[in-house]
Amino acid sequence: MSPLNAPPTPLLDARHLAKRYGARQAVADVSLQVAPGTLLGLLGPNGAGKSTTLAMIAGLTPADGGSVTIAGQSQADDPAAARRHIGLVTQELALHDTLSARRNLLLFGALHGLRGAALAQRADAVLDQVGLADRANDRPETFSGGMKRRLHIACALVHDPALVLLDEPTAGVDPQSRLAIFTMLEALRAAGKALVYTTHHMDEVERLADQLVIIDHGRVVAQGTLAALRQRLPGHQRLDIALATPADDALLTAVRSLPGVHQADARPDGLTLTLADSAAPEAPGLAGSAAMVLALLSARGITVQHLASQRATLEDVFIDLTGRQLRD
Repeated sequence: MSPLNAPPTPLLDARHLAKRYGARQAVADVSLQVAPGTLLGLLGPNGAGKSTTLAMIAGLTPADGGSVTIAGQSQADDPAAARRHIGLVTQELALHDTLSARRNLLLFGALHGLRGAALAQRADAVLDQVGLADRANDRPETFSGGMKRRLHIACALVHDPALVLLDEPTAGVDPQSRLAIFTMLEALRAAGKALVYTTHHMDEVERLADQLVIIDHGRVVAQGTLAALRQRLPGHQRLDIALATPADDALLTAVRSLPGVHQADARPDGLTLTLADSAAPEAPGLAGSAAMVLALLSARGITVQHLASQRATLEDVFIDLTGRQLRD
């Protein structure tokens, strides 16, 4: 590959990270590479190791194995230098409610080594960036949940980091603040920042992420672009069927036995099916599978009230990779 076609050098290069807590292997083998101007969506069920991975990258939790390099700086060689490139947005808010929004930013900026006019300028800049310039002198205890979340993000940006780690940054926010956060992250990416974003909301990463990594039980189970991950379920189609009567276990068993039905789940008003398009000559195809499902419902005297279909979503891929079992 010629230098002109070479991929950009990763700003974050984390390789084979591992972390154990007693008998529990929280992270077994996770590698992430994120280039400047790129947002990587890090997905996984509860307990998959997402937050632990971010904590190791941020230098808050020592890794049992693996390496982290940020902007060419090895975390092992000089942890303080590596951390200067990082802005960390944790799940839990880290704000001083009795200080004004601006003083919160001055405090966090000072902890990152900013002083004087440079610190004041950065505080004002990020307040404007998160849409809180008009509330600079108000205390966070007077803010809504969405405003607090935006100020929390501002505290991670005040030192102008090259790498921003965001652990569920939209948790508990209103739709307007959620949209404002999306716009802010898109601007950061356009400015050349590298971002790692964890969430349980698939629509967020479908909108924001350039690359996706799905981890489960502390290991990477899939990675690539959204289009590439969707191809893991080739030809799959989701079919939502609203029924006049609830689906019982007998109906579910019958539907799941039909050729081409990859998955069938009951919901309060009907069924959600995933149909697989097989290249085998004897396979019914997507249209044939759907017709067989409708014929089965008709034969059982079950009225279909509404029918909607769409291609497999990221959520379908996620469930296919990580399963349907509840995680706590």
